[in-house]
Amino acid sequence: MDFSTKDCSWSNITLTLLGAKITGLRGFEVKKTVEKEHVYASGDEPVDINTGNKKYDGNLKMLKYEVDKLNAAALIAGFADILEVPHTLITCTIDFKKNPTDKTQYIVVPGIAFTELGIAMEQNTKMTEVTLPFIAMRVQHLVK
Repeated sequence: MDFSTKDCSWSNITLTLLGAKITGLRGFEVKKTVEKEHVYASGDEPVDINTGNKKYDGNLKMLKYEVDKLNAAALIAGFADILEVPHTLITCTIDFKKNPTDKTQYIVVPGIAFTELGIAMEQNTKMTEVTLPFIAMRVQHLVK
């Protein structure tokens, strides 16, 4: 299930990662994929659709200072960087409201393993954004 930030006001989104509110969030994508394929029997039309494995992945785009804080926390915990932190220790929670008076909706992504850490800069750039791709154990949608 894809989430589009067009569904709500960006000012009503909060990302919490490793228990800390990420104020330098610039964007995110959370995706659930289910393997599906046609089942064929006699004839040339499918008779059913079969489902298989589920996959959860996405990315978080944030300002570099947030990535620096995550890497510093990983170092303090005895890991080389955020990529080395075990997935069992990382949960991402995104909460948002379409309107300020609506109930809060949550996307909870437990068991995140970040898969890449790269930093690039360009001349005359006003800020440095870093995209952290990840895989996860699941994606849960809640309303409270």
